Amino acid sequence: MSRKGNRLLNIPNGVSVSIANNKVEISGSKGKLIVPYPSTIVVTNENNMIKVTRTNEEKQTRMYHGTINSLIHNALVGISEGYTKKLHIEGVGYRANVTGSNFNLNIGFSHPVVLPIPHGISVTCKTPTDIEITGIDKIAVGEFAANIREIRKPEPYNGKGIMYVGEHIIRKVGKTAEGTKK
Repeated sequence: MSRKGNRLLNIPNGVSVSIANNKVEISGSKGKLIVPYPSTIVVTNENNMIKVTRTNEEKQTRMYHGTINSLIHNALVGISEGYTKKLHIEGVGYRANVTGSNFNLNIGFSHPVVLPIPHGISVTCKTPTDIEITGIDKIAVGEFAANIREIRKPEPYNGKGIMYVGEHIIRKVGKTAEGTKK
């Protein structure tokens, strides 16, 4: 029995759900998301609750059961509330800004790093070192945040780099501090 797959998903107010042709289309005031699912999974809308069931007990079908339920849940939350990822830049002279549909980073390279902002995602910089990424698609928001962090990961000696807000970086001592322990 799949605990995730068997949970009933409540449809929030202001969100409409239509199920047809192995696709769940969720739309609301923030936008529209489509979640496709295989034919071995059955999705029904009963009394403003979405129920996901499977047609057989094969291993692949059991794996899809919980995954499809979670994807529909993420789409419902994204349409009603949205998702946000916050990043912080640490380092002397490191900064970021948004210009039109491009995200610019100056993080110690000989050139600025320019990333195009994907469709459906908005990026704001309240300060030159604080980045906020928002959108309705959880996967797209998380992927764009991970791509930004990947450009300059936080390093363990000085703590410089791009990190998630609240992320704990395990710091290491340098060679000089290690050598004085004799």
